[in-house]
Amino acid sequence: MITAEAHLRHLQIAPRKVRLVVDLIRGCKVAEARDILNFTLKRSGEPLVKLLQSVVANAEEKARQKKVRIDTDEMQITEVRVDPGRIVRSYQSAPRGRAVRVRHRHSHIHIVIAGEERKPTPAKKK
Repeated sequence: MITAEAHLRHLQIAPRKVRLVVDLIRGCKVAEARDILNFTLKRSGEPLVKLLQSVVANAEEKARQKKVRIDTDEMQITEVRVDPGRIVRSYQSAPRGRAVRVRHRHSHIHIVIAGEERKPTPAKKK
């Protein structure tokens, strides 16, 4: 069983909005999740596609180091977590000479995939 993980920190999209897209891919296979994210119209779809590519590359590198073969499209997303990041505060002008605080929220995304190693096919004897 090979597992790989990747992190995306300080994404300038609110966690609440990112979770809407993450809920679509939780528990899916990598190929299916890639298709879902490519056709998602939400703004957080593109960074999630890049993060998914990163975690697949991490899995391939780990398999190469262990000298085993894996099928990354058949790997399954076992954990996806969206945590709140920093909040940058700024001010916007409001009526009657007042100022209103605006909170710009950031997200931290953590993704883990897992899959089975493929056994090498034995050579045929003649």
